[in-house]
Amino acid sequence: MAHFGTLKSFRFSEGDADDIRGAVLYGLNDEKLGKIDDVIFDHSSGDIHYAVVDTGGWLSSKKFIVPSSRLNPSGKHEGDYQAALTKEQIETFPAYDENAVGSEESWDNYEEAYSAVWEGNEVQHRAGSDHNVTPTDDEVPPDTGSSFAGTRQPVLDVTPERLVPSGNQAEISPSSTGAGQRWLSFEDSLRQRRREVTTGCVTCNRTTGSETASDRERDERRKAS
Repeated sequence: MAHFGTLKSFRFSEGDADDIRGAVLYGLNDEKLGKIDDVIFDHSSGDIHYAVVDTGGWLSSKKFIVPSSRLNPSGKHEGDYQAALTKEQIETFPAYDENAVGSEESWDNYEEAYSAVWEGNEVQHRAGSDHNVTPTDDEVPPDTGSSFAGTRQPVLDVTPERLVPSGNQAEISPSSTGAGQRWLSFEDSLRQRRREVTTGCVTCNRTTGSETASDRERDERRKAS
């Protein structure tokens, strides 16, 4: 079963990956929201689901997360990222607790509360819309179903055409490559180094041990036959 974790202090070798940690995240109106401090990824695949952003202290919980599907390369700041968010909207997110990531039950509960803010808050995502903030009535597209279909997927796995908060003319137009080539290269390096990154994970070690035992039993049956 898939479970999640963070990189924490793990560092890639020089030249192995262009580490996105340390990149600045900007919001609407080019507002600086913080720096990417870590990523939350699936231990079984290496796929990155969220970026963890350190606000530097303006947020009471100090850190918040953004789904990778909501990030785009900054059009004004090379090497940095942007998301259609304001500080006021981020303050409505449930407080991020990095310890919850290590518990499947705790993380499931957090994701449920997190997604409820995006779909339920009137200044956030509207169910049935491709916007992550409340659009005007003229901007609402036909309802094509929930953005939260499927299981164990990023909570907000949807790419909006344009993101405009109600009463604000500022706009962020996502790149056609999503989070960009730098992000994709970093994620690819994480996939390649996944086993090394998850060495200390009890769940991963338990699964690997079980698979190894099964392989031995299979080989013994094959020899006996």
